Amino acid sequence: MRRFHFERRLLFALLAVACFSATWAQRAGRSGAGAQQLGPMDSILLKDYKPASSLIVPEHPVPKALFPAIDVHSHTYVRTPAEIAAWVRTMDEVGVELTVVFTGATGTEFDRLVDLFLKPYPTRFQLYCGLDTAGFETPGYPERAAAELARCYGKGARGVGEIVDKGSGLSRGEALLPRDRRLHPDDARLDHFWKKCAELKLPINLHMADHPSCWLPPDARQERSPAFQRFNQYGKDVPSFQELLAIRDRLLARHPKTVFVACHLGNQGNDLASLAKVLDRYPNLYVDISARAYEVGRQPRTAARFLARYKDRVLFGTDQGIQKSMYHAWWRLFETADEYMPGPNPWRHYGLELPKPVLELLYRGNARKIMNWSKLTPSS
Repeated sequence: MRRFHFERRLLFALLAVACFSATWAQRAGRSGAGAQQLGPMDSILLKDYKPASSLIVPEHPVPKALFPAIDVHSHTYVRTPAEIAAWVRTMDEVGVELTVVFTGATGTEFDRLVDLFLKPYPTRFQLYCGLDTAGFETPGYPERAAAELARCYGKGARGVGEIVDKGSGLSRGEALLPRDRRLHPDDARLDHFWKKCAELKLPINLHMADHPSCWLPPDARQERSPAFQRFNQYGKDVPSFQELLAIRDRLLARHPKTVFVACHLGNQGNDLASLAKVLDRYPNLYVDISARAYEVGRQPRTAARFLARYKDRVLFGTDQGIQKSMYHAWWRLFETADEYMPGPNPWRHYGLELPKPVLELLYRGNARKIMNWSKLTPSS
């Protein structure tokens, strides 16, 4: 019995010491000795945090592409003949044979761009026209849209793009139309247009949805950097990411003879297994890799295997301006095994070191296969 009372008193004593220690630690953590002192880095905001890495690894700059490249995704970055001439000089230096320029234009604006780009450089640029959506809710629209496409083809258009639908539809205007009035790519009113593209052998560059993170809140857990927040769709009156991909899939199934190129790895570069299933299902679908170096660069082994498996379905594109350093970064990503390369997001890129047969198809072979190479007529 004495031993029992002794052990009970000892237990209470130990519990008391434990409670006292916990209380003292809490008080000390709030205001007393033992509190962690703030350092000079504690006032740095996350957006301003740009650590200088101490990592020293081999670097292998690549000033010129291994094969003459065809950039299938660019825009009208320049406005004057002198700027275009400078762009061509850059292309010569970095190894770009030809650049596809998405004008998104029809009518007189497209004609003006033909004079600006194709008259002086008919073998260095291809121009893609846009889709005329004016009056798409009025009778006769399908025929008018197809007729304008044919006219642009006669002037020099060799494709259509960039056709963008992030949920608002394809029509242009200040006011967002109600959902039941929006013109999406799978709308029956566009069937005649897509069939005309197939007839003229014009590929379509299609931008459906956006990076899936755009449908998540722009908060502290958002994956991409704040520079991308202007693309965020969270809380807006638009279909979901999956609903937009379903629109794309219905379009592909309905027009199997029309060639579509889904830009930015179809916005599925974060899940290459799901993209593989789409490519397996729709043989008329290709993808360009533009503006998605940050996707393949963070999963180099998975991406290299994907690009090898689908070596005849992926096209090189940039969509990032015309700076030499931009092209150099692409060549280094594809051609070397360099590590810890900087990119537009917090994570670093790792080189894919693609084999030559894969590089040749990526840089030019697939573009040579699916693009329209009909020569421009003197009247164009």
